[in-house]
Amino acid sequence: MVGRHGGHRQHRRARAYQEPAAVSAAILAEGVEFTYPDGTHALRGIDLGIEAGEKVAIVGPNGAGKSTFLFALNGLVEAKGKIEVSGLALKKENLKLIRSKYGLVFQNPDDQLFCPTVREDVAFGPQNLDLSQNEVDARVARSLDALGIAGYADRSSHHLSVGEKKKVAIAAVLALEPEIFAFDEPLANLDPRGQLDMLRIIEGLEQTVLIATHDLLVAKRLCDRIVGFRDGRIVFDVPAADERLPSLAADLFGADAFWRCKLCGEPGASDRGGSNPQDDTQR
Repeated sequence: MVGRHGGHRQHRRARAYQEPAAVSAAILAEGVEFTYPDGTHALRGIDLGIEAGEKVAIVGPNGAGKSTFLFALNGLVEAKGKIEVSGLALKKENLKLIRSKYGLVFQNPDDQLFCPTVREDVAFGPQNLDLSQNEVDARVARSLDALGIAGYADRSSHHLSVGEKKKVAIAAVLALEPEIFAFDEPLANLDPRGQLDMLRIIEGLEQTVLIATHDLLVAKRLCDRIVGFRDGRIVFDVPAADERLPSLAADLFGADAFWRCKLCGEPGASDRGGSNPQDDTQR
């Protein structure tokens, strides 16, 4: 595995007499493994630490284990190994609190939205946090306003466009006021305008961000660290600006020399012909 060289962030030192004495990682995974009932080994000994405030992309081809890893972090799949989220060990008694701190936005918003109206979908999470109704209402209002969809509050989520549904799904996570945002293929099934809206939303987040994607251009635009997954294993973990990334990505995706440029937006690629279906995201 290619390790990170440079780009490490320094932990803030605890002030004198201040507890706790150490800063916990936002996400810590050690020896994480998961096998589906059909025998597919989705995760094979994943070791990964993410610090608070980092923006990290997990990239790889279909079936690499990217989505499964996101699901494992909040217990949607029961993986083996050690997982900690915001300093909390992933175990049954911590699941409710972990899921309030780790907000996962699914690739398909229809898997996440199930209430009669947008307002109810966004309120569902906060209502399960033992908050007062006034606080729930305030969180819903703030989240809808932040996503620019306050006018959709009383509409059915299922009658919206895919892009609008994704905004509702993000608002539902935002209402939890999580410390970590995780996105599974955030640009999937969006038109160019929807992709641009989604990029701007993610760029504006101040929380720790974890993105699973097969799109290197998106990963480089949104994240400062890129982790390559293949066959359930980490094969590289480098800063987004690392000069080795084009070659690493080409090897990961089995791309030829031309796509080494296109995958990472290197100069000269546009002079060789061909097109990249995600070029619109660079605007």
